[in-house]
Amino acid sequence: MDIKIVADSSCDLTENMKKELNVDIAPLILQLEDKKYIDNENLDIKQYIKDMGECKTAPKTACPSPEDYIRRYEGKESVFVVTLSSKLSGSYNSAVLAKSLFIEDIAHKFIHVFDSFSASAGETLIALKINELAKMNFKEIEIVDKVSSYIKGMKTFFLLESLEHLAKAGRLNPIIAKVANMLSIKPIMGATDEGTIRLVEKTRGYKKAFKRFVEIIGEEGTNLEEKVLGIAHCNCLDRALQFKEEVLKKYKFKDIVIVEMAGLSSTYADDGGLVIAF
Repeated sequence: MDIKIVADSSCDLTENMKKELNVDIAPLILQLEDKKYIDNENLDIKQYIKDMGECKTAPKTACPSPEDYIRRYEGKESVFVVTLSSKLSGSYNSAVLAKSLFIEDIAHKFIHVFDSFSASAGETLIALKINELAKMNFKEIEIVDKVSSYIKGMKTFFLLESLEHLAKAGRLNPIIAKVANMLSIKPIMGATDEGTIRLVEKTRGYKKAFKRFVEIIGEEGTNLEEKVLGIAHCNCLDRALQFKEEVLKKYKFKDIVIVEMAGLSSTYADDGGLVIAF
C-alpha cells in the first residue's frame, strides 16, 4: 500500500527519515517581535535560537492553515496525518478541517488525522510506527487502530535548561521562573493523557535532574524491550548522546533514535532542552 505521512513541523525528523518515511511537513510560522520565520528545512536553527535569546517579548507561533494541509493531501497515496496535541495548538483542528474540505471539493480518498497528544519526539515515534505498520501490509483501518492504541500508551517527558522561556511565553509565572533559576531548579515536565503539560518533578541542579530524567523511564515505562525511545535535542547533541549512553546502561529498548529539534520544538524547549518519548 502506498502511503504518505503529513505532519506539522513539531514532528522532529532527520532528512533521511523524511525521505524514508515519505513525510511531507506542514510548517508552523514562528514570530519574534515583528520578524517571521517559516519552520522548514531552510530555517537556521542556531540563528533562530540566538534571535530568540535576544528577543524581549514572548515568541508567537501560528499553526499551518487548512490550505497548507490540503496541498499536502494531494496525490494517489493514502494519507496519515500527525499533529501536535490539540490542547497545545490549532494544528489538529486545521488538519481535520482540511480533510473535510478536500474530500468534499477535490477527491474522495483515505485521510486520517492523528492527535499525537504530544509533541516533538512523540510525533517522531508516531510517524515511525505508521511507516512500520504500512510496511507490514496492514490495512488502513488496522493502522488507525494500532497507532491510536500506541498513542494512548506513549509517554513524553522533557527536561529544560531554564524556565525563563516558559515564563516569557506566558506559560509560567515570571517570579517563579526567576526564583527557580536563582536556586538552579530544573523542572522535569511531561505530557498528560489529555495532551496538556504537567510538572513531574522539580530537581535542584542539572546533574541531579539528568539522573532523575533517566530514572523516570524505569518508573513510568513498561515492556521497554518492545519499544523505541525517541530523543529530541535543542542544539545539544552531546547531551542527547550522553543521555542515550546512560539509558543503555539501565534499559533494553528495541531501538533508540536521536533527532534535532526544528523551530517549533526549540521555541518551547529552548537551548539545551531535551524531549523524550517511548
